[in-house]
Amino acid sequence: MEHITLLIGIVIITALVFDFTNGFHDTANAMATTISTGALKPKVAVAMSAVLNLVGAFLSVEVAKTISGGIIDEGSGIRPEVIFAGLVGAIVWNLLTWLAGLPSSSSHALFGGLIGATLVAVGPSGVHGDAVVMKVLIPAVCAPIVAGLAAAAATRLTYRLGRKADEKATAKGYRAGQIASAGLVSLAHGTNDAQKTMGVITLALITGGAVSPHSDPPLWVIVSAGTAIALGTYIGGWRIIRTMGRGITDIAPPQGFSAQTGAAAVILSSSHIGFALSTTQVCSGSILGSGVGRKGASVRWSTAGRMLAAWGLTLPAAGTVAAGAALLADQGSVGVCAVAVLAAAACAGIWYASRRKPVHASNVNELPDLIVQPVDVAPNPAPAKVNVPTAEPSRATAPTV
Repeated sequence: MEHITLLIGIVIITALVFDFTNGFHDTANAMATTISTGALKPKVAVAMSAVLNLVGAFLSVEVAKTISGGIIDEGSGIRPEVIFAGLVGAIVWNLLTWLAGLPSSSSHALFGGLIGATLVAVGPSGVHGDAVVMKVLIPAVCAPIVAGLAAAAATRLTYRLGRKADEKATAKGYRAGQIASAGLVSLAHGTNDAQKTMGVITLALITGGAVSPHSDPPLWVIVSAGTAIALGTYIGGWRIIRTMGRGITDIAPPQGFSAQTGAAAVILSSSHIGFALSTTQVCSGSILGSGVGRKGASVRWSTAGRMLAAWGLTLPAAGTVAAGAALLADQGSVGVCAVAVLAAAACAGIWYASRRKPVHASNVNELPDLIVQPVDVAPNPAPAKVNVPTAEPSRATAPTV
């Protein structure tokens, strides 16, 4: 292993903590639809996803190169403290959105954190603006739209082809297809998202002089990043699984199969090209598209609006937290310790808040609290007419005198 200083060691540990949060934050990407339709039991689903995330981490390093040498300029004077601050911003935003049950992008939280910390510590020269636009922003806009359109078309085609088939037989087949496609998404997630942490650790090693510039991630970096994201996935981000599986639309097996297949195709294609897109946005777009593609399905657009707002806030919010952390960390060892203590306190507070209304494997398929389910209330029946006999007014007779 390369010579590693204490500060770089802290950065590596923090990067692996982020990777762990990325795992449980994004478990829903692969398994939300599979769990919501009952194709797999919740704990079996997250275990399967964890194993395939680990395998996927070894398939490519193209996205890692985008992080370590594409978005941030290695030679601009970036120090390990800056990377540490960027990771803190990403972790805090990840946990806040997890607490709210919102499937925001762990990838964009990481990008926002690194960019915000770099802008404060080095200035605009430390960020490759063209790479940010081409490999982050454009995929962020296009990928969920492409995935949604693909899922909508696949869902319509699936229902059209199966309209004369036996419903029970096709449901069983689609559940098997869901399991296979969920495995493919998990593999793709490991290929794309685990590499982001590999890229951050490699960037820290380069800035600390432990490895030469433009190096590929060392083997121990690949193993540790893959293991961290797999462990996080196994923990299961039940809050976000509930939102994606139940909160966007009611998912039937054909929809789940179509959504996951479309998402996997987009993610694997982007990983091959080196686009560090958000698997969360791709999978959310696919689920939304599957709801649009199914005739008569209800799409909860209010939830989609909240998700869109969270996506728009992710880069600036994580960047703002990271910028503040970078200013504090720049004060030396005392500043780094202060950032670590504040970050730990924030994480502990978020975890404590999550215990008030816990979400776990046994209640993950309940409707999320943030969804207001319309209640069909029968109109008040018209009051029944009661025929009350009315006595005719008696005619008073004059007394006979």
